[in-house]
Amino acid sequence: MKNRIIASGILLSAFLFSCKDKTAFTISGTLKNPASLKIVYLFAAVSSPVQVVDSTTLSEDGKFKFKHDAPYANLYKLRTGDTMFDMIAKNGDDIDFVTDLKDSSHAYTITGSDDSEKIKEFNKISNFYGEKSNKVVAEYQEKSQALGKQSDSLLKVYMPIFQKNMAEYSTAVLKFVNDNKTSLAGFYAATSLDVVKYESQLIAYTDEIKGSFQDNPGVQQFIKQMEKAKPISIGHKAPDFTTAGIDGKPFKLSDYKGKYVMIDFWASWCMPCRQENPNVVKQYNTFKSKGFNIIGISLDKDKTQWQKAIDDDKLTWAHGSDLNGFEGATELLYHVEAIPSNFIIDPQGNIAAKNITGADLEAFLNKTFSKPQ
Repeated sequence: MKNRIIASGILLSAFLFSCKDKTAFTISGTLKNPASLKIVYLFAAVSSPVQVVDSTTLSEDGKFKFKHDAPYANLYKLRTGDTMFDMIAKNGDDIDFVTDLKDSSHAYTITGSDDSEKIKEFNKISNFYGEKSNKVVAEYQEKSQALGKQSDSLLKVYMPIFQKNMAEYSTAVLKFVNDNKTSLAGFYAATSLDVVKYESQLIAYTDEIKGSFQDNPGVQQFIKQMEKAKPISIGHKAPDFTTAGIDGKPFKLSDYKGKYVMIDFWASWCMPCRQENPNVVKQYNTFKSKGFNIIGISLDKDKTQWQKAIDDDKLTWAHGSDLNGFEGATELLYHVEAIPSNFIIDPQGNIAAKNITGADLEAFLNKTFSKPQ
């Protein structure tokens, strides 16, 4: 008799599971203390910014329900008034959501989606470091306003604190990503990182998930982006190029074979480039006698402006350009999509560093040229 009951239970579970609607997912929600709120919106991360894909009216007792077809597992957001709540859903999920709109921390419970629990965990990390950064920025602005002007001395105090917090955030995110490679939550966490600064880690991550999430276009687009960056990432051979010097004579990257050389992409019209130039000049003057070389590749289209910026900023190294902006052959070869951008090539012709400026450039050069060459 007991075996029959167990068998019946198994059959009932199988029946209920087989009857589950696999053509859509449902979200059954409860909003406590909704006040005058009448409508709840469902957004999907199908583009940037996210798009509204559905809306529903809140019942008098604060209940709502969505039934939505998801062609692939994806990030969704519920908007209740001014507040967004993240979740990951796929067809077949029955999700229960509860929150209290009087709760200023916007805490919520969600069941029926393991990935939604993971994205909630990531948001805790993001919110923790986000609040710390906001506090630093607020303190800096308050003290600047008290002085009545922007202050370099204040910036020198607060910028390292801000950068340290961002570095700690990135470390926590990388750990979360590595712990959740089989979850879409790991992917969405990865996309919050600075692609330039953490390119090597993101390339390694996308290599590992290449066979996963094949129906999610956002994931696949990101994988393609990292595959495109891979040939010009740290550790790879720098592609050779020939460009026209400002004197009209062509020169090649391979002319610098056996030497350290930084390819510096910049332009006369690029203010961040011009602001970085004094630092580049300082580092060049310090390390050129130790074997540090620079090739300046300009994205200018006007040769006169290019030459004037070289003279004004006292850039005494080699300069070349196709005078074709971001469509120049060298820019396309190195996938330059923003400037300033740089690549440091070692004597073996490999990319040793990318996109390092300011104190990071000085630290890299100090470390590199303190070693026996």
